[in-house]
Amino acid sequence: MSAPPREKPAKGAAPRSRPKRGEGQWALGYREPLNPNEQSKKDDNPLNVRARIENIYAHRGFDAIDPGDLRGRFRWYGLYTQRKPGIDGGRTAQLEPGELEDKYLMMRVRTDGGSLTTEQLRVIGEISQANARDTADITDRQNIQYHWIGIEDVPSIWSRLEAVGLSTTEACGDSPRGMLGSPVAGIAADEVLDASPALAEIRRRYLGDPRFSNLPRKFKTAISGLPDIVHEINDISFVGVDHPEHGPGLDLWVGGGLSTNPMLAVRLGVWVPLDEAADVWEGVISIFRDYGYRRLRSRARLKFLVKDWGPEKFREVLETQYLKRKLLDGPAPKNPDTPVDHVGVHLQKDGNFYVGAAPIAGRVSGSTLVALADAAERAGSRRVRLTPLQKLVVLDVPQRKIAALQAEMAELGLQTEPSPWRRSVMACTGLEFCKLAIVETKVRAQQLVADLEKSLADINAQLETPVTVHLNGCPNSCARVQTADIGLKGQIVTDADGNQVEGFQVHLGGGLGLDAGFGRKLRGHKVTAGELAEYVERVVRAYVADREPGERFPQWVARADESVLQ
Repeated sequence: MSAPPREKPAKGAAPRSRPKRGEGQWALGYREPLNPNEQSKKDDNPLNVRARIENIYAHRGFDAIDPGDLRGRFRWYGLYTQRKPGIDGGRTAQLEPGELEDKYLMMRVRTDGGSLTTEQLRVIGEISQANARDTADITDRQNIQYHWIGIEDVPSIWSRLEAVGLSTTEACGDSPRGMLGSPVAGIAADEVLDASPALAEIRRRYLGDPRFSNLPRKFKTAISGLPDIVHEINDISFVGVDHPEHGPGLDLWVGGGLSTNPMLAVRLGVWVPLDEAADVWEGVISIFRDYGYRRLRSRARLKFLVKDWGPEKFREVLETQYLKRKLLDGPAPKNPDTPVDHVGVHLQKDGNFYVGAAPIAGRVSGSTLVALADAAERAGSRRVRLTPLQKLVVLDVPQRKIAALQAEMAELGLQTEPSPWRRSVMACTGLEFCKLAIVETKVRAQQLVADLEKSLADINAQLETPVTVHLNGCPNSCARVQTADIGLKGQIVTDADGNQVEGFQVHLGGGLGLDAGFGRKLRGHKVTAGELAEYVERVVRAYVADREPGERFPQWVARADESVLQ
């Protein structure tokens, strides 16, 4: 029997509204998985994969790995498959994962706050030499990233790391990933407070906690007594601020993130005492877990919930449902005039110095890290830091040891007085190892720096602030292209002869701090990889020639005619 025909709405009646589709929010009763990623996490807590790695896969080899573990749960221990050599970027979107991936792994070593002893740095370097073909890149999350890791070696690598207090737990995955912190926490003369105890307490309480191992997607944290942690683009950030009545504490920001839908974090307008930061962090990540959108991966970040709710509702839910108390209102932190990268020689508040150096786009090696650990110890230091801008910093150097340390670092390719281009260039992993990449980035960044150091040598001294250049291999913005002075997003483009070649979409005038905002797109303007150095030189020379006194690059871009920027 056929179903009766639907009645048409009466003429003039309001049309029936469709019921809103559920977004997979647990707190609203949507507990059934709505996509394969959510089903995988429900089937087995990703933290359980460690036992299978240690007891099965390390013994039986790569071909024995379950695909659900390999392309999903492995991430909770900082492991991804890397790109098979020889596959060009034009084929990235055409091939299945199994066709793109090599039988080697990328591994991220979690170093929250970039904090390392020289012993830890040496072990990281020795593992690289023994198990990763001497690869070691500094990421903009203050981690070290290896390549060429064999599954057979993973348990022994974990043992070596954990023996010195390091870990790969939740370095990736839908979890609380590695946390950013000030590289100079506790020693900087101008910090509002030393926020490292809060970072350590969050790590102690929550790292590897099953309550937070199944989030809608990744959760990025930053905590500092200084504005040196790119706080506007993290899921949650605590930034040092001095309250007129209550003294030093932390200002709370939520909902930042880049990728294909970039959004700046918003202030909740609260002042958080240092010893309450871990409780507030738990409240915010719990909101994300319970109310975050799980239906579509493209909307499964905290920034989308914050955008829909607004800061007022978010604060209300945090206070009433999770903390069960009101938070104090507080002032905003000061904005830095320029990116704080800690490069150079700087006085510590104890009378010693810290020395910051700039490898090109974070590319170092295990051998470099071992040699740096030795050099730091010869200079009387036992502490090294990684920065959110892919730099290295040696702490606690006596004044009499500075020159010798600088000389040793320079021999390792770690310049403490770098050119503006070596200092300002950042790059993601790129086509060399990343399965998502469309273009090469790391080697190209090194060549770009070399080219600009020659072609712009006559005006380098006129750049009071380096013009930042960030290269990304795909739209995901791991190298933060939207917040760079010159942001370059990798694409396949058509050259003058009609050939499909590697190139970049251009974003100009992005920034954080005083210039917080996303770069200007130039009506589809694209640059081939071969034209890149010439293009950057042309734009920078136009800026230097046309700028007003004290005018920063983003300010100039905002008023410049588009013809000058192409």
